[in-house]
Amino acid sequence: MSRDSRHESVLIPGTLPSQGRLKGIARHFIGLVLVGVLIGLACLPLNLVDRIQAQLYALLPTTTTEDWTLNGLMVAFMPLVVMPTLLFLQRGPWHAGAGSGIPSTMNGLQDPSQLPKAMAASATVQRGVLWSIATMAMFPLGREGPVVQFGAAVARGCHRRFREWLPSLNERQIVAIGGGAGLAGGFNTPLLGAVFMLEELTADYSIVTIWPALVISVAAAGFSNFGGEPMFGLGVLNIASPESEQLMMAFPIGIVCGFVGGLFNRGLVWLTRRLAPVVRSRPLQTGLCLGGGLTALALLSWGTSTSDGEALVKQLIEEGMPNALGNDQHLTSGLTSVWITLVRVVGPMLALSPGVPGGLIDPSLTFGAVLGYTICAVVGVSSQLGIGLGLAAGLSGATQLPLVSIVFSWRLAGDQQLFAGVVLASVLAAYTGRLVCRDPVYHGLSKLQSAPRR
Repeated sequence: MSRDSRHESVLIPGTLPSQGRLKGIARHFIGLVLVGVLIGLACLPLNLVDRIQAQLYALLPTTTTEDWTLNGLMVAFMPLVVMPTLLFLQRGPWHAGAGSGIPSTMNGLQDPSQLPKAMAASATVQRGVLWSIATMAMFPLGREGPVVQFGAAVARGCHRRFREWLPSLNERQIVAIGGGAGLAGGFNTPLLGAVFMLEELTADYSIVTIWPALVISVAAAGFSNFGGEPMFGLGVLNIASPESEQLMMAFPIGIVCGFVGGLFNRGLVWLTRRLAPVVRSRPLQTGLCLGGGLTALALLSWGTSTSDGEALVKQLIEEGMPNALGNDQHLTSGLTSVWITLVRVVGPMLALSPGVPGGLIDPSLTFGAVLGYTICAVVGVSSQLGIGLGLAAGLSGATQLPLVSIVFSWRLAGDQQLFAGVVLASVLAAYTGRLVCRDPVYHGLSKLQSAPRR
């Protein structure tokens, strides 16, 4: 069989396509767009649920100068009730919906025999509902796990039913592309879908996967944006920092964020392993303890430990450190920044380790932004520069995905003038994170998921 007959969508330079091939190419393109549209529509409800957090976050004091209100206290105490409920559901009737969604997708890509179970409609819906409940309870977790799961499941379903419209893609390729497109749909970041697919889900660097991934990701982002992420989700960093200054600050920010990200990675995998048998045997008691821990962190951090962290980063960009005392007590403000960083690392570990569906991208971006802000404030450099470098470095240190981190931070913060600094900070953070924890976090979690239960 010739190359052309296997991949009818690939044109040979210097040749004119026949009418039949043009029809095949058009049908293939339409099929890709439709897959992207369906993925975007599947992600739309999750994006709408995510917007609730911003409204609930406004009820919290978030500064040392504001007092707790009754509504704010109710928000802070929600995990104490919701966490035991979630673990009970995950232990019983909705056990298939537990976990991030990305590890099961990765295991399915490595072993196609696991794909039917991993992409089952019931498990996908359960994961989305469980995540929605946790999100409305202000758990400090992101949404990339459910959206990747949604994207992969929708793409696989379309491929199985309309395979003739996607002739050049096998099941493994369409699942990987769909998973990346789900991420693009969840965060309105089209390029991120293709980059995440290439850097994390598959190593298939070929035109057969790259351009379909771009087409599907663009369509997914476009149709999930009705009420989802704005063009620049966290705001715009409007600074003009010399490259020499960027590179100088990239070293401390990259190394520190990489170290903290590596500890976050290592701690999350370790705690997930230790809690798994406890959650299975005593879900309610474990849920009360973990929910109590999340509530305590919320009360002790003026609410800044709650939600996915995007609202906190927006405050950093627009107003500066939200809990600063407004005077010259730099030592106190610095200690407060360190405390917020600590709760933004510990909180997501408590929320994700028992298997609550969610993600760690937003939490990693958040503690990276706070660290970058703090380091630049100490040195006396623009804190906006610290936020820009810290966003990418925090995510890269936790995930060891520098390309994903670069693309993501640019899209969320809307400033590409920090090219040199963001690239260097991301690479340094990825290397430092790997020194602290050898396995990337999703690979570590996928190994735990595929390991036999004791």
